[in-house]
Amino acid sequence: MENKQLNLSEPENIMGTMDVNPLLIKLSIPMMISMLVQALYNVVDSIFVARVSENALTAVSLAFSLQNMMFAVGIGTGVGVNALLSKSLGEKNQSRANKTAENGLFLALCSYLVFLVLGLTVVRPYFYAQTADADIAEQGIRYLTICCVLSLGMFMQVMNEKLLAATSRTTLSMISQLVGAIVNIILDPIFIFGYCGEALSGTTGAALATVIGQFCGAGVSFYLNLRKNPDIQLDFKGFRPSAEAIKRIYVVGLPSIAMQCVGSVMTFLMNQILMAFTATAVAVFGVYFKLQSFVFMPIFGMNNGMVPIIGYNYGARKPDRVKKTIKCAMFYAEAIMLVGFLLFQFLPDKLLGLFSASEAMLAIGKPALRIICFHFLLAGMSIILSSTFQALGNGMFSLIISVCRQLVVLLPAAWLLSKTGNVNMVWWSFVIAELVSVTLSFVFFARLDKKIIEPMYDNAAAAQ
Repeated sequence: MENKQLNLSEPENIMGTMDVNPLLIKLSIPMMISMLVQALYNVVDSIFVARVSENALTAVSLAFSLQNMMFAVGIGTGVGVNALLSKSLGEKNQSRANKTAENGLFLALCSYLVFLVLGLTVVRPYFYAQTADADIAEQGIRYLTICCVLSLGMFMQVMNEKLLAATSRTTLSMISQLVGAIVNIILDPIFIFGYCGEALSGTTGAALATVIGQFCGAGVSFYLNLRKNPDIQLDFKGFRPSAEAIKRIYVVGLPSIAMQCVGSVMTFLMNQILMAFTATAVAVFGVYFKLQSFVFMPIFGMNNGMVPIIGYNYGARKPDRVKKTIKCAMFYAEAIMLVGFLLFQFLPDKLLGLFSASEAMLAIGKPALRIICFHFLLAGMSIILSSTFQALGNGMFSLIISVCRQLVVLLPAAWLLSKTGNVNMVWWSFVIAELVSVTLSFVFFARLDKKIIEPMYDNAAAAQ
């Protein structure tokens, strides 16, 4: 493949010229919509599964830890590709941009092979380590085995969407997500309620609907990168994995993967704490994660628009645009979190009612949602700063914050509060952990501001 630099006479990418606020909105809105649709079909899965039985809902909740680890690898690798690709475009380095995209797709295939093996070997012991209820375990095993063994669509969809987002084509990324989500939503009731036969019903049907939707989204996003994305040229003739490109990707990607895997460990251990009270508490925790995705997913979508802007302007040495992007993103994130807080605080019974909640589930769930949502008011700032660290090539800070929040603070606090014998006390651990998280986030940002952003002003002044 011909290695070439971008022609410096070409008009600069809008990420370096367009006013930051409308640019952030332009790039983020499509991703926020697609993330909301993603959240919708995750919730729809659980809504339909809950109508099968509470055991089925609990099984899907227990599957979340390993399933989230799979997403962590896909998304974390994509974050590394996104940051490196957008920085390469900002530096006008077309050759590196192409190599990053090709190696990103190669890594997505490698990730799938890992989870194919895990799906065939560890799913059964994973479930029986969490519950002695054979019905819950077997429903979960069927669900998670399919999600792992047929996860190629998920890995390819995530990677191709990150390539589109990194080149500011977030509308195209939204289209591919919409295709996958709509297919999933249409197939959910068809499979789950047994219209394709009892063998494909229940949690098995939910898993099949999910993976079919992912393959459809992967096909669309790959086509869009080939035909509608001139900022990268994919050419796999004579392709050889590049150790240098993979190293650069994982310098940012590995901390992101580890950070999200920390969430899987937290969820697994939190389920153990809650299972000591009742399986219904585990189901409530699972429902909470589905519902909070409607609050967090739009912010993650905005991050997908924010990261390439920061990465591009970091590469182009434009510190004012970097700082303004962070400020705008933080304002919008806090506004979204405030809306989420109000919904969880005043409409918990309506939200739980979507999942056919029993009286026992409502008794645990209503106070749970009202308590946990207090951490929303702080989480928006933490999420934006965490993604900022990744965009500036310092993903290790994000990892440290995530480990401290979820393992060092949240789990010990939840375990200690569980000793009160009152499950409602456990939920306060989320608020305690978020206080620590946001404090660390601002401490680390002050350090990066002094080390990376401020020197860009000095360099610009010296060049004049």
